[in-house]
Amino acid sequence: MGKIIRTITSTGEVMCIAVDATDIVERAQQIHKTSAVTSAALGRLLSAASMMGDMLKGKDDSVTLRISGDGPAGSVIAVADSEGNCRGYVSNPVVEIDLNSKGKLDVSGAIGSGTLTVMKDLNLKEPYVAQIPLVSGEIAEDITAYYATSEQTPTVCALGVLVNPDLSIRAAGGFMIQLLPFASEEAISGVEKSIEGLPSFTQMLSSGMTLEAICKRALQEFEIEILDESEPVYKCYCSKERVEAALISTGKAELEDMAKDEKTEVSCHFCDAVYTFTSKEIIDLSKRC
Repeated sequence: MGKIIRTITSTGEVMCIAVDATDIVERAQQIHKTSAVTSAALGRLLSAASMMGDMLKGKDDSVTLRISGDGPAGSVIAVADSEGNCRGYVSNPVVEIDLNSKGKLDVSGAIGSGTLTVMKDLNLKEPYVAQIPLVSGEIAEDITAYYATSEQTPTVCALGVLVNPDLSIRAAGGFMIQLLPFASEEAISGVEKSIEGLPSFTQMLSSGMTLEAICKRALQEFEIEILDESEPVYKCYCSKERVEAALISTGKAELEDMAKDEKTEVSCHFCDAVYTFTSKEIIDLSKRC
């Protein structure tokens, strides 16, 4: 089971949230049969979405992150609710490319150039939508750029996924440090000093450090307090009723064409659920168009 922890400095000027998404990314890998580099890309985006979802205020709020790149991975999508539960998928789950110049999985190469779109459904008339050009395709830098550009919130974001030789997930997750409104120059300087020489998130997590210890290390110049903790999971909200609604939206003519087959199978993009409809069921749906 995953874990999220939110902390704040005793001065109330800096917030740090961290997530252990190892089990979440492992479940995503099992569902989508991702290769090492796409596990890293999807895992990083799921980790970011989980933290961003956990920071939402409304119970029914949600956030969707979509990376649209021209690299071999195609689009990468992650959706999270306000408890940090998330789901996601990558258009091309199996990508085999060389390691990057640092000898690590080349997530940037798999993503390519493109855009990051952030959509927050806050149960208002219209969702909040922002889109920025990708800075690097490494995802953490792109999330940082989103906050700086669209929310004017100075943010430090670290994301990582360690993939075992058998493609299982050894460690995954990340943290975000954010300066809160009216943070002093002293607080800004403290953050800069704290993250200087900081090991990677996956190094700290795989070495056995707890999320609380990671937050303390990431903000070592401060005293921190724990705000809350939660245990997010990989969670899909698909159902036969939702699939029926999607089928109806395709229109009467499309459904009548589908009804020519004895049965129609619809697979969920986000999980391994498969919904089967008989020809009669499809005809009944067409009557509702």
